[in-house]
Amino acid sequence: MLNKFFYRIFKDQLSLSEALAIHLNLLANLIVFVLLGYLLFKLFRYIGRKTLHKMAAKTSTSFDDLLIKNKTFLNLSRVVILIIVYNLLKEILVDFPNLFTYAERITTIAIIFAIIWFIHSILSTTKDFLRTTPAFKDKPLESYVQIFMVILWIIATISSFSVLTGKPLIKFLTALGAFSAVLLLIFKDTILGFVSSIQVAVNDTVRIGDWITMEKYGADGDVVEINLTSVIIRNFDNTISSIPTYYLTSDSFRNWRTMNISGGRRIKRAVLIKISSIRFLTDEDIERFKKIELISEYITKSSEEVNAYNKKHNVDKSVLINGRNLTNFGTFRIYLDHYIQNHPKINQDMLLMSRQLEPTPNGIPLEIYAFSREKVWTEYERVMANIFDHILASVKYFDLEVFQNPSSIDIANLKETKASEY
Repeated sequence: MLNKFFYRIFKDQLSLSEALAIHLNLLANLIVFVLLGYLLFKLFRYIGRKTLHKMAAKTSTSFDDLLIKNKTFLNLSRVVILIIVYNLLKEILVDFPNLFTYAERITTIAIIFAIIWFIHSILSTTKDFLRTTPAFKDKPLESYVQIFMVILWIIATISSFSVLTGKPLIKFLTALGAFSAVLLLIFKDTILGFVSSIQVAVNDTVRIGDWITMEKYGADGDVVEINLTSVIIRNFDNTISSIPTYYLTSDSFRNWRTMNISGGRRIKRAVLIKISSIRFLTDEDIERFKKIELISEYITKSSEEVNAYNKKHNVDKSVLINGRNLTNFGTFRIYLDHYIQNHPKINQDMLLMSRQLEPTPNGIPLEIYAFSREKVWTEYERVMANIFDHILASVKYFDLEVFQNPSSIDIANLKETKASEY
């Protein structure tokens, strides 16, 4: 027999003692066994790299490429090598039954964990492949892979203890049942995260790539990963926020996805108009405003209606406040309505208006409410800035003033003016 080859050399040819020949035979067999195992492992890797890589490159599907990327064949070769080792142990350790028992148990445990790593590579490959399909690219697949791996690792650990101690598996399962309360406490976050992942996927509240805001945790950015224990968010300042997955169901957050798929992104901003600059329009003002193209028709029609009303009711217009009048503030609002309605970057199918809000100690807010066709942050900000640039520049044409707190230069100029008056 091959396992006695070195024994016969040591015993018959070198005339060594029985015990010494047996031990040297074991040592020689182990050295040869390790070398052969190493060469066999290298052979599998070589075949995998040369043959399987070429086959994967020729196929149209990406699944086999992902198998190679996740080292599936490498993990499979480890399983095969360990199974071969397990079957050869009895021949190598035939003279050491006690050592064979421990070696068999250790090899069995190694096979169990090698199989776990092989299954993990299969699951990772499946996850990566599903991520390339439109239906699953934004789903929390990591959570399902992780919970499955947690279950497998628990089974592998229990099985390993059973093999190592030589006690039946049913005893460990019984002890695990009694230990379940402690396990639930240990894996509380994992269980909550798994349940939350299912709820998120079923209710479609968050997808990978969504822009979400959770002000409570300082998170404001794109979701890059949803796994069993946490949601990874890349904030717009390029920092990373990690939030427990179950917070997606227990706490409130804002998801901007519907805005991205809608017809526009809302513009809701106001400028403060000084109340003291608001006044009635005179005939000279009306003639001047008729030259502004966007409101020329409105001014003509409205002034005719006002004049007809005042004549009909014999209104004394020597005092401007009598009867009906147009105001520069109202006219400016109409101008902004027409300006927004003619803006190419504003979605005309959605709500748009300029409106006057409740007066404040700093003036009357004049708010623009509309929806920009541009939803990307940078483009959206440019559209909004251009609109308000125009508003701020056009205020003076209506004899209005925008409120602004006086600066130190304004105060100094005021003092110099008063001093010169005296």
